[in-house]
Parts: sequence; C-alpha cells; structure tokens
Amino acid sequence: MKSQFELSVIEKVKLKRESHNISQKQLAYLMDLSVGFIGRVESPKFPAKWNLDHINKLAEIFDCSPKDFLPDKFIKERKRNKGISK
Repeated sequence: MKSQFELSVIEKVKLKRESHNISQKQLAYLMDLSVGFIGRVESPKFPAKWNLDHINKLAEIFDCSPKDFLPDKFIKERKRNKGISK
C-alpha cells in the first residue's frame, strides 16, 4: 500500500505530465521505463512508486527542481490497523 506521502508525489508527477501533454507512453520512453511501470506507479492498486533517481530524471525532463514533486510540509500518515489488539 502506498503512503499518503508517496501518493502526493505521484499525483504531482502525474499533474506535471498531463500539463505538458505527455502520455504515459511518451514518459516511459523518455525515462527508459516500461509503459506498464508508469501505469502501475500512477495506479493506487499497485505498489510501484517513484524512487529518488526517477524524481531526478523527471526534474530533468520537465526542467524543474526535484523539490517541485515533494510536498511543502510533512504529511502525517494515518495509522494502519494491523490487526493487533491490546
């Protein structure tokens, strides 16, 4: 399951991709990744996510700072119920 922080980064990348009219296929080509990987990253159903090297490459592609993909403040994660009772 992706964290709220990871989902925030993924959403910022997706918005940047869409604002530049770049398809998942085009982004995959530019990053030397599979189209399937891009789709799995953008889907909350799969555990795939961007790593720091990806963020750096995305910043190069979109001519921006890697910080542009990060939230301005920390994101407090919701506690997950792991089935442990007290």
